[in-house]
Amino acid sequence: MTVAAILKHKGHRVTTVDPSATIAEVVTILTEHRIGAVLVVDDATHLLGIVSERDIVRALAANGAGGLAMTAGQLMTKALRFAEPGTTEQEAMAMMTEGRFRHLPVVDRGDLVGLVSIGDVVKSLITQREQEVESLVAYVAGSG
Repeated sequence: MTVAAILKHKGHRVTTVDPSATIAEVVTILTEHRIGAVLVVDDATHLLGIVSERDIVRALAANGAGGLAMTAGQLMTKALRFAEPGTTEQEAMAMMTEGRFRHLPVVDRGDLVGLVSIGDVVKSLITQREQEVESLVAYVAGSG
């Protein structure tokens, strides 16, 4: 299965923030949407970086409560890896595992089309395995 199939099921909605958003504002957005990361954009199509819960925890550890006054632009991870719609689940999982990150923006011909998390990939793989088991059980039951 591909990242496009995950997005078809999950949806293409991506939560974004402006680089001037404070980390306190980002925390509120993460909490309200029950998500682990937001993409930082300067307009609807230009992706600048990503801010994750992990980034925020590191900023708070280094700066105390002052970390909440930092901006998304200051804290964001700029060196992003991207998936394309045709990227397989295994390729996406390998990118995230090797890079030690949990969220992968999906870009199609330069346009942001979605965001997948490691949880999305694992859920998809588990669903596939369950379907395979059901098929095998039906096959065995039908051949008896």
